[in-house]
Amino acid sequence: MVRTKIVATIGPASNNPETIRRMLDAGMTVARINFSHGDHDSHIRTVAMLRKVAASESRVLAILGDLQGPKLRLGHVKAGGIPLALGDEVVLTPHRGQPAMIHLPHPDLIEAVQVGARLVIGDGEVEFAVAGKKEDTLRCTVTVAGLLESRKGVNAPGTDMAVSSITEKDKVDLALACKLDLDYVALSFVRAAADVQELRDLMKMAGRTIPIIAKIEKREAIDHLEEIREAANGMMVARGDLGIEVLPQEVPLLQKRIIQCCNEVGKPVITATQMLQSMVEHPRPTRAEASDVANAILDGTDAVMLSNETAMGKFPIEAVQMMANIAEITEQAFPYNLWRQRRQQSRSELVDMAISAASCEVARQVGARAIVSTTMSGYTAQQIARHRPETAVIAVTPSSHTQRRLALVWGVDCLLVSDFHDTDAMLAQAVAALRSFNLEPGNKLVITAGVPFGSQGQTNLIQVHTIANH
Repeated sequence: MVRTKIVATIGPASNNPETIRRMLDAGMTVARINFSHGDHDSHIRTVAMLRKVAASESRVLAILGDLQGPKLRLGHVKAGGIPLALGDEVVLTPHRGQPAMIHLPHPDLIEAVQVGARLVIGDGEVEFAVAGKKEDTLRCTVTVAGLLESRKGVNAPGTDMAVSSITEKDKVDLALACKLDLDYVALSFVRAAADVQELRDLMKMAGRTIPIIAKIEKREAIDHLEEIREAANGMMVARGDLGIEVLPQEVPLLQKRIIQCCNEVGKPVITATQMLQSMVEHPRPTRAEASDVANAILDGTDAVMLSNETAMGKFPIEAVQMMANIAEITEQAFPYNLWRQRRQQSRSELVDMAISAASCEVARQVGARAIVSTTMSGYTAQQIARHRPETAVIAVTPSSHTQRRLALVWGVDCLLVSDFHDTDAMLAQAVAALRSFNLEPGNKLVITAGVPFGSQGQTNLIQVHTIANH
């Protein structure tokens, strides 16, 4: 069974019940709704379809809504684009209808950038250096030649813009995410913990508490990584925009750092962008792409994400299946021994962290079939999973929200049970839920829980249970 979770973006190529069903069969555990595209009516239909298909297939599927954030784009240029050569000069202006200038409808960006700043267009197809600034125009020199096209994204690496991470569009989209009761919301343009807190405050006003995934795509976020981790419920290594903000050769090491940062505290981390990009057009990935996915898994990512591959590509089902196949093979060589050494060397005064580490070690020593986490919020299961035990991790919960949210957490299978209020009822529910795992008399389970039941963020009980003869 694949332990790495797979996030797949839903778009025109996959937005139909049969394709969704086959993607679930192939290994999709989280469906991503990209609020940068589509309208609210289409999102409502998509979420309803996802939930209906998942229920009909008896699958646990989390849904992640990805907010667009303050996207900066060029205005319209002439049809067919403008070919630019190295050293050409261009002038950017926020005003429309200036024939000798290029429309950049973001006066706040023009005000913020300084002479010498870089402006990266699209994914780096064209690049400018700001050579001069006069009133509300920028005179730029072309440093990377290419075709300048309408509505291409604009990034200004190193420029600090005094804008909120949450636009008016994001607020409207967040209201929809709350109405639809999505399982996660991803926040773009995160630079500090305050950006995450702003989103959380907006949720509270809507009467919702949805876990927040902070997308790490800005240089400032790297400088505030630990405080963002504390404020958010998880992170996404958004390698596309991050690779524009920093040098491309820096991204692999930053990816490892972000993954480790989340692993340390048991918060899920998604590795995203162009993982199997060639499968947009071709039925097989490149060898480099397969290696990229495998290395992210070996580093400890909870999930790997497909974007255009499943949203716009020709082979959405095959892309999910390939991701699952790579994960299955890679996990056979997963460095469980290294993680066990880290676990044995770790020390914590926090009871829940000590219990989670101990449960993994006890399970290994007694040869347990599974570590069973009884959890209301999912916290207990996340703390066990952060140690990457070789033993299967099974969460049991009376909360359907928790069941879906754990679909993003490495190695955790989550079963839904009736509510429980004491240890005997919890034990009976857990064992009954595990009948489908073909337990035999003598099999051992390591069971963890927080007592008293119903309190969140407290894991203080560990028990070894032996399946009795019937």
